[in-house]
Amino acid sequence: MPRGGTFNLLVGGPKANWPEELVGKEIVGPWIGVDRGTLRLIDHNIQPVAAVGDFDSLQATELQRVRRNVKDIRSKSDQDFTDTQVAVKVALTDYGAEHVDIYGATGGRLDHFLANLFLVLDPQYKRYAGRIRLIDKQNTITFYLPGHYTVQKEPDKNYLAFVPLTPIDHLTLTNEKYTLHDEPIPYPISFASNEFVGESGEFRFDTGLLCVIQSRDTYEARHE
Repeated sequence: MPRGGTFNLLVGGPKANWPEELVGKEIVGPWIGVDRGTLRLIDHNIQPVAAVGDFDSLQATELQRVRRNVKDIRSKSDQDFTDTQVAVKVALTDYGAEHVDIYGATGGRLDHFLANLFLVLDPQYKRYAGRIRLIDKQNTITFYLPGHYTVQKEPDKNYLAFVPLTPIDHLTLTNEKYTLHDEPIPYPISFASNEFVGESGEFRFDTGLLCVIQSRDTYEARHE
């Protein structure tokens, strides 16, 4: 049974949101399937170590395939949480994951996306905030606790947004297109939009919980 390191989750959102490296199987680390995401992993010959969900979107034959291919299947019993939230808990607590990358989580139903985005504010997840990312073809969303960070630019994701999930003090952006120096970012009525000027960017802040979104321009994504 794999433990530690980075665990990858695939949710059941639109396949069009998958990043190219997922289809090419270039992502390293064990996988947990979330609802229909489990079947999609199996279809791509990726063996999940676990599957989470009520699987009500699957037909009987599809559910049989999941049961044949996955030994650790968790049925979601608490309706107050999404399948993805339960899967994150399984990865962190049962498998000892150090980080969890959630693929395909920003497409599909808006209510599910918002639940996934704000799961880091739930009391039982808050201490894991710096260990969770939401990734798809369009966006990479990372959560940061106070400190000094360098973020590497991902291919074609040229834009940065700094969104406070709590009040932020002394946000400093040094080598992005628009610099800030020890600026407070009020919550919840403000955010800082920016762009990479090189292959990486640096930022720091002193207090709060910060959401950083690295994204592609929508127009560019439509006209590749």
